[in-house]
Amino acid sequence: MSESTAVGAGPAGGSGMGSGLDSVRRRNLGRIVELVHQGGVQSRSALTKATGLNRSTVAALVTELASIGIVTESVPVGGQGVGRPSPLVSAGPRAVAFAANPELDAITVAAVRIGGEVVERVRREVDTTPTAAEATAIIAELVAELADRLPDEARGGGGIGLAIPGLVRDADGVVRLAPHLGWVDEPLVERLRGATGRAVFAANDASLGARAERTFGAGRGIDDLVYLNGGASGIGGGIIAGGRPVGGARGYAGEFGHTSATAAGNALEDAVRRSELLRVAGLAAGDDAVLEAALAEGIAADPAGVMREEVVRQARTLGRALAGTVNILDPELVVLGGHLGIVLELASEELHDAVRERALVPPFEDVTIVRAELGQDLLLIGAAELAFDRLIADPAAW
Repeated sequence: MSESTAVGAGPAGGSGMGSGLDSVRRRNLGRIVELVHQGGVQSRSALTKATGLNRSTVAALVTELASIGIVTESVPVGGQGVGRPSPLVSAGPRAVAFAANPELDAITVAAVRIGGEVVERVRREVDTTPTAAEATAIIAELVAELADRLPDEARGGGGIGLAIPGLVRDADGVVRLAPHLGWVDEPLVERLRGATGRAVFAANDASLGARAERTFGAGRGIDDLVYLNGGASGIGGGIIAGGRPVGGARGYAGEFGHTSATAAGNALEDAVRRSELLRVAGLAAGDDAVLEAALAEGIAADPAGVMREEVVRQARTLGRALAGTVNILDPELVVLGGHLGIVLELASEELHDAVRERALVPPFEDVTIVRAELGQDLLLIGAAELAFDRLIADPAAW
């Protein structure tokens, strides 16, 4: 069972299972939820095999979870073979958390079901960089708006995970530094908890992106990977080594955007900027889908034009920086998200050539560089994982 990389608190208490739930039963209930969360729809027989528990115990656990809406059971249609088919167990209506990603130009909030399914999503663009207090108010408003769209049973205790473009202290979830947002030592978790009455958790956005891609995306089953995310607030990264996230002593590891990336000593996030891609695409704002469509159309119309020139420049700069990452960390996989994924998509050859020029031959031979599979919902899916850690740890408290 995975552990949260951030701290949160909120109203506890279950529905129908009682406060005296013993630790073994709690752990077994959580294991069932975790298997459905990470593996999707499961038959009861598959859950029995995966947990090593007997069939009657699994049946009782599933029934208990179904009684509070965390899972649902159904009878498979068209099953073949002798005897009654094993019931299928899937995510229930209450197995929903909220996720938020504050950025320079917008705040995005989503309702996410276990299994990494984004149920509802809303993006609110902002004219000026939001303060932490403004972000708190907007997130609380959007969570309430999304909750109203959900079925009644899904509106209640689901926690909120925050993907923060900055350094978040593990011990208490305080945003120590989000430089592009101008936030320093902001108790965002505490504020949002007070504003919503929900459990709130926070971690660095790119670290959550790495976790999401390893659980549900391009890194599924990969034990050694590096994820780099590019957004309006800069570039950050997440590291999975030996199957475990690498957070450092206090949770601040992965700030790849602040490494030197040019001969003049410019930081990577100053040289590979989303704002420059927007500028050459003639856009004042827009999400990644809008940006990519504009760049692809412009490059197709003028292959030697300024759009192509800027994308190639960023690809080469990013490739040189990635070479150092390959040399130091020796990952099996490098996953690029946000506008870095767009750069890879539109100038893959140039990016790979730049990595090849500077990386040592043995680690480069065995590394694969891919675009994130989860698209623009990636950070929200990762943020929801923080809340789902609580669900898996104690389904009675959901």
